[in-house]
Amino acid sequence: MLKITADGFLYNMVRIIAGTAIDVSNGILPYDTAIKVFNTKDRNFAGKTLSPKGLFLEKVYY
Repeated sequence: MLKITADGFLYNMVRIIAGTAIDVSNGILPYDTAIKVFNTKDRNFAGKTLSPKGLFLEKVYY
């Protein structure tokens, strides 16, 4: 299970983060991929965008 908390989300952001995490854990992408994506601000280094199946909003904080 992957829980992500933020004060705002971009379109498909959680799906991209989850896809990248899965690709890193499966050895498809190197372990420092997330750092590279954040530093370069280049989406092309990230993993695939996952399907929304199984994704749900658990709680909204105000």
